[in-house]
Amino acid sequence: MNQDVKSENRPQLSNVLVAASLRADQWRHLNASARAWASASPSNASKQREHCQERLDDVLRLEHCWAYPGERLLTALRNALGEGDAATFARLAQKVSAAILSGDYRRDEHAWELDDDVDRTVLDALPPDILGVQDKPYFEVMVVTPADPGQWLRSKDEMRRMRRPEDPFHYTAVHVASFEDAALAMMVNHDLQAVVLVDGFGFNSKHDIPDLKDFVSRHVELDEDDSRAGTLSLRLARAIKGSRPELDLYLLTDRSPEELAGSDEAAPLRRVFHHVEEPMEIHLSIIDGVKDRYETPYFDNLKKYAMRPIGTFHALPIARGKSIFGSNWIRDMGHFYGTNILFAESSATTGGLDSLLEPTGNIKKAQEAVARAFGAKRAYLGTNGTSTSNKIVVQAVCKPGDIVIVDRNCHKSHHYGFVLSGAQPYYVEAFPLTQYSMYGAVPLRTIKQALLDCAAGGKLDRVKVIDMTNCTFDGHMYNPRRVMQECLAIKPDLIFLWDEAWFGFARFNPMHRRRTAMGAAAALTARYRSKAYRAEYDAWKEKHGDIDPSNPAMLDEHWLPDPDKVRIRVYQTNSTHKSMSAFRQGSMMLVWDEDFHHVEGPFEEAFFAHTSTSPNLQLIASLDLARRQMELEGYGLTLRMTDLALKIRRAVNTHPLISKYFRVATPEDMIPAEFRESGLRDYGPPDSSWSAAIDALDEDEFALDPTRLTLICGAAGFDGTQFKGLLAERFDIQINKTSRNSVLVQTNINNTHSDAALLIKALADLSREIESRLSQEGTVGAQVFADRVKSLMTDVPDLPNFSRFHDAFREHPDGASNEGHMRPAFFMAYEEDNCEFVKLNSDEVDKRLRDGPEMVSANFVIPYPPGFPIMVPGQVITADTIAFMRKLDVKEIHGYHAAQGIKLLKPSALGNRRASSM
Repeated sequence: MNQDVKSENRPQLSNVLVAASLRADQWRHLNASARAWASASPSNASKQREHCQERLDDVLRLEHCWAYPGERLLTALRNALGEGDAATFARLAQKVSAAILSGDYRRDEHAWELDDDVDRTVLDALPPDILGVQDKPYFEVMVVTPADPGQWLRSKDEMRRMRRPEDPFHYTAVHVASFEDAALAMMVNHDLQAVVLVDGFGFNSKHDIPDLKDFVSRHVELDEDDSRAGTLSLRLARAIKGSRPELDLYLLTDRSPEELAGSDEAAPLRRVFHHVEEPMEIHLSIIDGVKDRYETPYFDNLKKYAMRPIGTFHALPIARGKSIFGSNWIRDMGHFYGTNILFAESSATTGGLDSLLEPTGNIKKAQEAVARAFGAKRAYLGTNGTSTSNKIVVQAVCKPGDIVIVDRNCHKSHHYGFVLSGAQPYYVEAFPLTQYSMYGAVPLRTIKQALLDCAAGGKLDRVKVIDMTNCTFDGHMYNPRRVMQECLAIKPDLIFLWDEAWFGFARFNPMHRRRTAMGAAAALTARYRSKAYRAEYDAWKEKHGDIDPSNPAMLDEHWLPDPDKVRIRVYQTNSTHKSMSAFRQGSMMLVWDEDFHHVEGPFEEAFFAHTSTSPNLQLIASLDLARRQMELEGYGLTLRMTDLALKIRRAVNTHPLISKYFRVATPEDMIPAEFRESGLRDYGPPDSSWSAAIDALDEDEFALDPTRLTLICGAAGFDGTQFKGLLAERFDIQINKTSRNSVLVQTNINNTHSDAALLIKALADLSREIESRLSQEGTVGAQVFADRVKSLMTDVPDLPNFSRFHDAFREHPDGASNEGHMRPAFFMAYEEDNCEFVKLNSDEVDKRLRDGPEMVSANFVIPYPPGFPIMVPGQVITADTIAFMRKLDVKEIHGYHAAQGIKLLKPSALGNRRASSM
């Protein structure tokens, strides 16, 4: 960075998403400035020292939010700067910057020490417990206190002295003096695991941070009206739980702890103490709280099991590894995988291993921990991927004849679930993104219209489930609170299935959490139980009266459900392996269902039907561990991966050469303006403030997950499949989703800045190659390139909508609702005599489209990409579907074999069949 850049031009807190990233950048800038000062000529030293002062001022704005580097190292830095000691200042700046970047302060006691030639005498005051902690996980505890800051250092040392060698973790305290400082530290410090609230602190920060309120108000309401000391601590507790629910909260108060502990106000607190009469109990409580989240019941027991000398007289020869290491031919398997994975294998459920199908021990405890971590009432572990989890939920909550309003573009597992359960899908369409050959999400107006059509046809009582994908493969996030509220106003006992296969991580930061199913379920449950909502509903009811399904104005009204009738019934599936540290096929089913007692039996049966009696033990253990990691560090990990995605987006779209051929699609590109009421064009400055972006996440009908980057490659002359292969073969970059002219780049908790640099370097190299080739090939080459780009970016096929089910599979063919009996159509195709094939490009297809008889699909046809079924059993095939198929350039189409053609149900087989007779 240019050394002459003034402080006011540097990134401000209000302009960043992740303050921890800003902090690391500022320390790196300080380190660079310090080195420049240390190596400066005498004539330039004064100017370089001024730069260091500016950089240090930037750094010190936020350093009170973290325990490291602490007052001792910061004082030494200030002193070195004040005394003009450039060498010492540079050495300290480099030391702290490196420790923050690497995280060494968590495991290396030397990171906390001063250099020998700075001030050796202060080393005697270094807490002895810092030594020997390399193998213990480190965290920080925030103490919000009215005590004089002059006493904080002594208080920190006293807390350190409470620690014992047998403690499984070690921690350091961060002291703050106000509500605002605590809210800021809670948001920026990813090392926090616990908060101790000492009654009596004030509201306003005394630090000079002009943009503090703007930053904090993204997730915490800053209202000074009720700033009495006795209530401020409880307000802060609620605010912290709302933003970071994983943190343990402890209150130290002079008020009667017995009365307070039993009140609803104390619900967010883990424990209440009578001020500081039991300091060791506070320490033990802090350790115990973190230990509860750290415990992985199944994984811990599996480790113990692997160390036992066991003779196996059951199936699974691979267990204990004797058949591997004693083999002449497959010993390399043991060398590759190691001994632990073999020692930790068994087909027994004895020895504490528990049964996934009938959990009573550590799997049961693991599922309870998952429910706690993900904000659910119940949780179930899935070992066959979310494909199976979706089928389990669909089969559990649906029976033959139930109507499910479902996104036609949802994962194929939902469609197969309808076949298994006998539920009748009412397919609704997502808005199209024709230019990218993909679909977005289903507008709320479309969902409400489907409900009203069913009401008009006297079938609303049969509508059981709303089934949507959130977020979609391409990153479209619904507003689940709004969807559920307005649908429940029409039918108050609806069940919602949100397929969040790609979105499991979203629970762990407040930016994404507001768009999750479980977050919405918790918010709506609290809202509908409140007195304020009842008053709001009564006023609304008096104004609007009863719902009239025939009134078209209803589609555009924001309707409210009756609090006496509404039931919150929400199911969420997530592919844990897609966004968290779990083995492939690891999945979770999360439940918030106020009527689950009606579903528990069918859910158990569906779980039995689809879950292997020989589940993979390592997979179960990895789900246990994924929960542990996310509950203890998911906040920081998910924010960092979001920040990294935003940096990639900016690097691509602002690069003068790369942006000529490649571009990351923005929210403005991916969401039509009618569903983006805020007008948000892109995330963060200069396109929007972060406060505006957060407001858009709260209010807009759809939002775009910033961690999912649709990278447009068509302008570079590459189709998605071609570009995916090129990235893998030349640059060792793996992706798995493409469209006609794009690939999907998704950041996750595994990605680093080096990964981002690899991608940017690849795009830059390719852009230079294109420039070079075009400069050499002349006019003819330029025209060939332009034609290729036009074919990818302009001459794109229209996207087909679902047409309708054939009349043979509809009970009321003339009705407005479009549900159909897919199950009998699916099984009709089992009889060869019922089926015929027509070649896609044959004249017969065109003739039948023009003159009939109608062509009716006998099976699912699913191109990859885009991965949604363009045909389902019983669907009437129309011209737009055929046109789309003819323009497809993908090699993988499930359910279609070019040599045979399209599989159809014969008109003669459909002749006299009616849905009502099946």
